[in-house]
Amino acid sequence: MRAEEQADERGGVRAGARAVPEARPLDGFTVGVTAARRAAELGTLLERRGARVRYAPALRTVPLPDDAGLRAVTGELIGDAPDVVVATTAVGFRGWVEAAEGWGLGEALLGRLAGAELLARGPKVRGAIRAAGLTERWSPASESMAEVLDRLLAEGVAGRRVAVQLHGEPLPEFIGALRAGGAQVVAVPVYRWLPPVDIGPVDRLLDAVTGGSVDAVTFTSAPAAVSLLRRAEERGGRDEVLAALRREVLVACVGPVTARPLQAHSIPVVQPERFRIGPLVQLLCRELPGRAQVLTVAGRRVEIRGHAVVVAGEPRPVPPAPMALLGALARRPGRVVSRAELLRALPGTGRDTHALETAVARLRAALGAPELIRTVVKRGYRLAVEPPAEADAGTGGETDGDGGV
Repeated sequence: MRAEEQADERGGVRAGARAVPEARPLDGFTVGVTAARRAAELGTLLERRGARVRYAPALRTVPLPDDAGLRAVTGELIGDAPDVVVATTAVGFRGWVEAAEGWGLGEALLGRLAGAELLARGPKVRGAIRAAGLTERWSPASESMAEVLDRLLAEGVAGRRVAVQLHGEPLPEFIGALRAGGAQVVAVPVYRWLPPVDIGPVDRLLDAVTGGSVDAVTFTSAPAAVSLLRRAEERGGRDEVLAALRREVLVACVGPVTARPLQAHSIPVVQPERFRIGPLVQLLCRELPGRAQVLTVAGRRVEIRGHAVVVAGEPRPVPPAPMALLGALARRPGRVVSRAELLRALPGTGRDTHALETAVARLRAALGAPELIRTVVKRGYRLAVEPPAEADAGTGGETDGDGGV
């Protein structure tokens, strides 16, 4: 193997004296993060894989020690012990116990929980239960609230007092089914959501969704989804946001509970098989590259992503105006696109011939391969993709991409 072809220590391929970086799965894509809790963790995982992240926490939580509602319910359960306790999230269960300890009620709460049939929705909450010195009675392999409900109804809940630790939404179907079965249900509001203090990032994310400058939006809680859509309605742009989420923007949720408010608006949602942040990121790494337009241009594989182009495996950032031109050319690969049409695609105020020539030059420079864009004399430009035989026959001369504008 020649020295110039050897991989460098960063994983790129060395071409001559220049190290060519290999594209990461999310290079060129912009992802919106609506989470408040663990937003930094999710964002870091996305950025490591190449994504540009827009942080827009759609809600905030009331600190548990300050939540008078949780304290009142805790006192109620200590005074009148539950027969069954359903724990749904690890962070919520831990926070509940820690808040009770801060109020001087920790020992009494743990005593009541120890005497109840304790059900854990999944392995993380099972670990939190055991860390508190308790033992769960049962936990579903599926981590599904539906399976928990099926077990309770099969056992029979008539006359039983069931405490359900909420995980950010009221769970009306779950609680309603228990009450219909004759249970006395006590909802434990471990999380209470409020709008974010600074609504600006949410508004900017909504503008990016409708403006086409974000490729995906992630949700890790149902209340965040509800909050985002409510804000869109408050701004008078709900229909535009829904249209973009249904068609152009990939919507990724951590699990089915989170997805439900979005699916209620006919928004297509993708979700990982395991309801965790890591698998959510892996899902995006598979889904987003699959949505890129892939062409063979001048013998090179070209992937057109949100704000970058991958040319022969190398990510090439492209500024907004040149990217708009590339989008117009790629919609008609191999065919000539007139100067007038390209001028209409050009964003901003510069819409004269000089602005177009400048944008084309910047596009060629960004791609690092001027021959990908061909000039067709007196007509316009085209991608160097072989067009249908009849498309441009006898319609004017053509120059190579580096032969002038």
